[in-house]
Amino acid sequence: MQTPDDTISHQSIPDELIRIAREARAVAVITGAGISNESGIPTFRGTGSAHNENWRGVSSKDLATPEAFARDPRLVWEWYDWRRGLCAAAAPNAAHQIVTAMDRHYPEFLLITQNVDNLHRRAGTTRLVELHGNIFRARCTRTGRSFPMPDEIPLREVPLRSPFVPDALARPDIVWFGETYDERNLNQCLDFLSKADLIVVVGTSGMVPMPVYLTRHGVSAGAVAVDVNPEVSALTEVSQYYLEGKAGQVLPEFWRRVVAGD
Repeated sequence: MQTPDDTISHQSIPDELIRIAREARAVAVITGAGISNESGIPTFRGTGSAHNENWRGVSSKDLATPEAFARDPRLVWEWYDWRRGLCAAAAPNAAHQIVTAMDRHYPEFLLITQNVDNLHRRAGTTRLVELHGNIFRARCTRTGRSFPMPDEIPLREVPLRSPFVPDALARPDIVWFGETYDERNLNQCLDFLSKADLIVVVGTSGMVPMPVYLTRHGVSAGAVAVDVNPEVSALTEVSQYYLEGKAGQVLPEFWRRVVAGD
């Protein structure tokens, strides 16, 4: 595996990695907040997170929990509605577009994203699992059924009500701190990674353990993994390749070489 001293720029992507990407049939992409940060969406952690760390004097980590919702559903909804406005105003960037190109190119493909901002869908990617949910969906607190939120931003009234049960509240369709992942989504990811030829990990620090676990699972089953990140991360340690730089710069050059045949 490459060490930090051997890091490469998008201008010197290894020929062997390009060959692997050309010959692959089953490809997984795992994305984190870094790819959306390039579209101007602040992150929870790391560089660029300050915008989201404190809202009305409340830490984001104290709002994205079941306990916070039980205590003050209106406050939680107001925060998510503000975040939803940020996501709606952002646009997919070059890295999102390359992921969509990969989705259309490979016979078998799965995007596994931690992001809730809907940018991958807006870019046109169709084969995906949103591990942490989607900020433009809500969920009935009684039945668990999900539904699209109204189009208006901001919402006319919060907290949002369930359309399925009279007087029941809805909550954002997001996996909160302290909650478990949807088992069906997780199994779909693990099944695909068990047969993947290539895993491209983009813009995740590894501070959330799930991307590391998923990547390690795929590598142990025989996949080649590449970490695309401006900084060495926990994902670098479990990947055979590390491409240093912003996703919006690295992925277009990587994909240009893959499809160009040079």
